[in-house]
Amino acid sequence: MAAGRLSFSNITALAPMVRVGTLPMRLLALDYGADVVYCEELIDIKMAQCHRVVNEVLETVDFVAPDERVMFRTCEREKDRVIFQMGTADPDRALTVARLVEKDVAAVDVNMGCPKEYSTKGGMGAALLSDPDKIEAILKKLVTGVSIPVTCKIRILPSLEETLSLVRRIEKTGVAAVAVHGRLKDERPRHPLHCDYIQAVARAVSIPVIANGGSLDLVKTNGDIEEFRRATGASSVMLARAAMWNASVFSDQGPFPLERVMEDYLKYAIRYTNHAFNTKYCLCQMLRDKVESPLGKQVQAAQTNAELSEAYGLQEFYRRTQERLQARRDALQSGSQPDRLVMDGDVATMAVKFERREYPPHITPKMFLLEWSRKEKLEQPQYEMFGLSVSGAAPQDRAFQSTVTLAEKRYRSTLWEKSKKFAEQAAAVVCLRVLGAPEGRIGEEDSGLVCKRKREGKTNGAAEEEASKKLRHAEVDLRQETPPGQP
Repeated sequence: MAAGRLSFSNITALAPMVRVGTLPMRLLALDYGADVVYCEELIDIKMAQCHRVVNEVLETVDFVAPDERVMFRTCEREKDRVIFQMGTADPDRALTVARLVEKDVAAVDVNMGCPKEYSTKGGMGAALLSDPDKIEAILKKLVTGVSIPVTCKIRILPSLEETLSLVRRIEKTGVAAVAVHGRLKDERPRHPLHCDYIQAVARAVSIPVIANGGSLDLVKTNGDIEEFRRATGASSVMLARAAMWNASVFSDQGPFPLERVMEDYLKYAIRYTNHAFNTKYCLCQMLRDKVESPLGKQVQAAQTNAELSEAYGLQEFYRRTQERLQARRDALQSGSQPDRLVMDGDVATMAVKFERREYPPHITPKMFLLEWSRKEKLEQPQYEMFGLSVSGAAPQDRAFQSTVTLAEKRYRSTLWEKSKKFAEQAAAVVCLRVLGAPEGRIGEEDSGLVCKRKREGKTNGAAEEEASKKLRHAEVDLRQETPPGQP
């Protein structure tokens, strides 16, 4: 492979695991010695709707869905070693997602082995194993369409001949490696692993083969990893449940006490404001048969990361972390330069905050932008909303940004607002300032964009009274959205 690209030879990887392979677990695995970490399978349809957001508070890159959920969060620490795994059954959609994330990950992987219904019902995961033509189309599209390595993860087929035929066809697409779970799609962890199939695959192709599926019977400690590699003849090894139960399996100094591992994991979850229910799920997986212990019951009862920190005696760590994050938010707000234009990809951005008191009662920047677009005979502005939980799941810590599109150009404020309506107003301000158009501020020379009746709120006649009522209702909505402590 080209210099600087991720190598898949002689590596040990954290396998993709739904609800487990989020940022805290990936960073924990890297700390303990994993060479490569996979994120959980993320579905192409959901990812294709995401917006890439640079989270300056957490120092992460977030891919935020229209419903404001962070679908994928990554950071500089793992950039060269995280592999983005997607669930897909469509070559074009797969390429759209791969191009969305390719600057922030080391490689992209296509899930062709998950036997669960949530994956197979859309023709994804193990369902692809019965459609080699689609497999080939997806992989070729990705290999030729992105600048980073492409891999895939499969399960074995009913016969060795079918399995070898498939992996040879996969190799010809130009993928950098193939991971093989040595079980049939209908087999579960209780079934024996077919090491002979993985061996045959490793001999049949020249690209690296990553062996997977040995956690229950073959890999219990770090010393077992090399034995598993030799037993399968594979170039590399991928661990799922063994790593989920105790990520220190990656360390040649381990295993470490489970209490230490759980605390290390929880510190990352707090540091990166991981969703509390995801944090709780991962901790319960680590507890295993101790999930009904006093600690396990306390973990199960917790509803927030703050409560989880209490269960592990990390209250002081939680408090200091929240203070640091708040200080960073405050510094970013105070150090911003409102009139400085910065391009974020194709989006024109400024550090602008919408201050309601700076505008007459019946006037808003959105109103001026709409009237300006009509005057210029353009389609009306379109607003897209993005949300973020910057310090846990508490409602008061929600924050919003909006991007407005006008004449195929996009504008956004880099500052987060506490209200969706204010976020849209801030985006409109940025757009108007970049365009050099009036925005309706108090003291601004009358541009004539908004008629005098609207500007002064005067009424004359039934039609005007109805228009005035609508404006007053809009004003009330805006004032209700004003954050506490602001005029």
